[in-house]
Amino acid sequence: MPEPEFDQPAEEAGESADDSTVDWSALPEPLRVRLAELGADALGEMAKVDVPQHLRPVAKFAPTKRARLGGAQVVAGLRDSANFRTAVVEWLRKNRPSTLEVTSPDPITAAAAAVLTGDEVALHYVELVSRRVGDATLRAERDAAVARAERLDSELERLKTERRQLDGAAERIRADAEIELERLRKRLREQGVKLREAKDAAEAAAAEVDKIRERTADEVKRLTAERDRERERAETERGKAQRAIADAEVARQSAREARQADEVRLALLVDTLDGAVTGLRRELALGGTGPRPADLVRGASASQGVVGRVEDPAALDRLLALPAVHLVVDGYNVTKTGYPELSLSDQRDRLVHQLAVLAARTGAEVTLVFDGAGVVAVPAAAPRGVRVLFSDPGVLADDVIRALVTAEPEGRPVVVVTSDRAVADSVRRRGAHPVPSAVLLARLGRV
Repeated sequence: MPEPEFDQPAEEAGESADDSTVDWSALPEPLRVRLAELGADALGEMAKVDVPQHLRPVAKFAPTKRARLGGAQVVAGLRDSANFRTAVVEWLRKNRPSTLEVTSPDPITAAAAAVLTGDEVALHYVELVSRRVGDATLRAERDAAVARAERLDSELERLKTERRQLDGAAERIRADAEIELERLRKRLREQGVKLREAKDAAEAAAAEVDKIRERTADEVKRLTAERDRERERAETERGKAQRAIADAEVARQSAREARQADEVRLALLVDTLDGAVTGLRRELALGGTGPRPADLVRGASASQGVVGRVEDPAALDRLLALPAVHLVVDGYNVTKTGYPELSLSDQRDRLVHQLAVLAARTGAEVTLVFDGAGVVAVPAAAPRGVRVLFSDPGVLADDVIRALVTAEPEGRPVVVVTSDRAVADSVRRRGAHPVPSAVLLARLGRV
C-alpha cells in the first residue's frame, strides 16, 4: 500500500531539529561531502512524505548529479530535519549497513555514521577528521613550500652559473675592448694627420670654388639677361603672329560671309530675272516681237523704277504674283490693326496661320517679324511657308524689317506690309513696295 503524501515539509509536521552537540556549520569539507553523498543516495528511493519540501526538486535530479548539484541542500536537510535524517539512516541500514559502522577504520566514514545516528562519539570523530584535514592541508602546504624552495634553490644555482659565465664573457669582452681601443687610438692619430692635410686641401679647394662661383654667377647673369631679351623678342614676335593670324581669320570669315551673301543675292536675282524673262517672253508672244512705233518717239521717256503705294487687295495680288517675290510683314502692326482685342499670343497664332494659307496659294516667300520684348514663350516652329522672326533684346522690329529689305539683291521684288509711315518711306527708298496693314487684312479676309 503506497504511503500517503503530504504537501507540508517535515518541520511543519511537528518534527524536532537535531539536539546533537555537533556544530553542522563547522563540519570539515570531506565530512560534508560524504554526508551529501549518503543523503543523495537515499533521497532517490525515499518516500515522498519523508522528503522535506525544499529537497523535492533535488530528488528529481539524476543520481550522478544529485550530490554534486544539490549537496548543500541535502546537508541542510540532514541538519534541520530529524525525520529526514532518520529516514536516511533507515535506508542506509537497509541498503548500505557498512556506512553506519562507527568503528570503521576510515575516520570520515565513522564520523558520518556517528553524526547521522547521533552517537555520543560524533563530536570526537568530527574533531578527528578536522585535525586530519588540517594536517593534510599543512602537509600539502609544507610539501608545496619544500617544492617551491627546491625550485628556488635550483633557480639560484642556475643564476649563479649564468653569472659566472657572464663574468667570464665580460672579462673577455673587456680585454677585447682594450685591444680595440688601442687600435682605434692609433687610427685616430693617423686620421688626425690626414684630417689636417684634408682641411688644408679643402680650404684651398674652397677658395678655388669661390672664384669659380663668382665667374659662374657673372656668366649666369649674362646668360639670364640674354635669355630675357630673347624671350621678350620671342613674345613680341608671337604676339604679332597671333594678331596676324586673328586678322587673317577675321578677314577670311568676312570674305566667306560676304561671298555667301553675294551667292544668295545672286541666286535670288537669277530667279527674279528668270521669272521676269518668262513674263517678258509671254508678253512678246502676245504682242509681237518688235518695238512699237510709240516706243521710237524721241523727246520723252517712261519713268524708271518709281514705286507707288498699294491701296487695294487687287494691287497686292498683282505684286504677290511677281516671280520670286518676298513678302515681309510687320506682325504687331497688322494684328493690332485687325484684332487688338486678342492676347498677343493669340494675335501671333492667328496671323501666322492666315499667312501660311496665303503663302501656299501664291508661292511667295513670307517673313513675319515681331518685337521680341515681352515675349514669354517663343513658338518652337512656324507653319510651313512662313518664316517667323523675333527681334533681339534692344532691337526694334522696324530695324529688322529694314535689314531684311537691305539684304535682298537689287531687282528682286520685295513687299513690306506696315502702316508705320517712317518704315514705309525707308523701305520705299530701298526699292521695296510698302503695303498698308489694312490692305493685307482685307486680302486675308478672302482666304
